[in-house]
Amino acid sequence: MNVMNLGLPVAALVVGVAPALAAEAPFIPHRAIYDLTLEKSTGTSAPAAARGRIAFDFSGSACDGFVTTFRQVTELQPSEGETRTSDMRSTTYEDGRAKMLRFKIETLVNGRLAETIDGTAQKAEDGEALSIDLRAPKPSKHDFGVTPLFPTEQARTLIAAAKAGKRTFEAKVFDGSDTGEKIYDTLTVIGAQADKPPEDSALRETLKNMPRWPVVVSYFDPGKADSTPSYVLGFDLYENGVSGNLRLDYGDFVLGGRVSKYEPLPLKECK
Repeated sequence: MNVMNLGLPVAALVVGVAPALAAEAPFIPHRAIYDLTLEKSTGTSAPAAARGRIAFDFSGSACDGFVTTFRQVTELQPSEGETRTSDMRSTTYEDGRAKMLRFKIETLVNGRLAETIDGTAQKAEDGEALSIDLRAPKPSKHDFGVTPLFPTEQARTLIAAAKAGKRTFEAKVFDGSDTGEKIYDTLTVIGAQADKPPEDSALRETLKNMPRWPVVVSYFDPGKADSTPSYVLGFDLYENGVSGNLRLDYGDFVLGGRVSKYEPLPLKECK
């Protein structure tokens, strides 16, 4: 990931209900604040200091679809020069069948708009193709002969895999990030169900009895799964769709994220 567009991929936190798993307990609508700190920094291009915050809001239902708003503000202090601030703002809507994804992602660097990605991704009814209609950065259409997971599918499928005792999971994923037309190859390593209290202070009491699994997701450019991943995300994935204990690995530095505020929202049931 380009550090100028520094941000957590939407798929790492987005939650929802995949059609094949709709009979399972729904994920809970919620708001969460994550405080980011620098955990590791190596190499001459790595920042000497870093801090940030993620604000995440998820709402919706399997019948109405799911809306997610996400904002990550990160300050990076290089070993020489001025502090650089990256501000990524994302809004997505995914329908309950996981057939359509609308996305808009804006990135500001030092207060100036650096990039806008705005588009819609639609899966074919037969599940054999994906079409992407971009409005920004420039109008264009892209067709692919593959059907990747959207963020909600990815989250739910990972939980199903964890419950089944699987330790690895491979999938193609699309969330609108980067160029708005990139389908990532992903490899997820799933740990055993956690048996210790959550590390996130805001989740320690409210979700202490909720099953969760540590997962590490590596994102690769298409066709380059044998090379170094573009970025790696680690987090605790709770059965109700909440994510905590983040670890954002950008290669030459790593940011850790802990939930400092958590607020469950009313769940709207389908009629």
